[in-house]
Amino acid sequence: MKITFLGTGTSMGVPVAGGFRREELSHDPRNERTRCSVWIQVHGKSILIDAGPEFRIQSIRSRIKKIDHFLITHEHMDHVSGIDDLRVYSYINKAPIPAYTSGQCIESIHKRFDYMFGENKYPGSTSLDLNEVTSSFKLDEEIEVTPLPVQHGDLDILGFRVNDFSYLTDVKHIPDDTLELIKGSKVIALSALRWEPEHPTHLTIPEAVDVLENLDVPEAYLIHMNSYVDHQPTNKKLPDHIKLAYDQLSIKI
Repeated sequence: MKITFLGTGTSMGVPVAGGFRREELSHDPRNERTRCSVWIQVHGKSILIDAGPEFRIQSIRSRIKKIDHFLITHEHMDHVSGIDDLRVYSYINKAPIPAYTSGQCIESIHKRFDYMFGENKYPGSTSLDLNEVTSSFKLDEEIEVTPLPVQHGDLDILGFRVNDFSYLTDVKHIPDDTLELIKGSKVIALSALRWEPEHPTHLTIPEAVDVLENLDVPEAYLIHMNSYVDHQPTNKKLPDHIKLAYDQLSIKI
């Protein structure tokens, strides 16, 4: 399995519009963070988790030539606004892209992208086959996907475990049942917005580290960092098995 972090930034990106806080961060390209998304290549299949506003640019950088399956964590625009740019993959597949998410997210996508669905579907728009998921399912005999229910403030959303890789973004609370589903993963990616102060809908870096230490997953990456997180100084403060991810980082399991 090869995992590529397409984007690792918070909902506003880093730096935000207007270059806010660009001067305060060190001149490290890893501090340029587009919105969160990850690409998984496993057993000949190409799996995308989320598609944010920079997905077109991310796909070009990573040379994504096909998307076989699309997993969606939740309906916030920094995770779904790139759906329109999936249209070319519909053309390549010559079929709708199978997509998997919660029922609530499906309802939101139908409303926000109404021109992609129904009798008045706009010609040439992205074609998705949206599937509600509530339990583990297989994409083929060798790829098992497990939805990981978590809370993003008051919003119920999904993380996903794909074989031995668990991915959780926009997390504030992980229920005990979900922690059990994560255990045994070889690699985990978990959101960690900033050092301080505490945030109502996101884990801070210290909170995320506490979660990861208790899970005892051997290799962990933090994602969804804001403009106050400087890559190299932060990495030096983290335990050896926990690192900040960065855009275009690729790892293998």
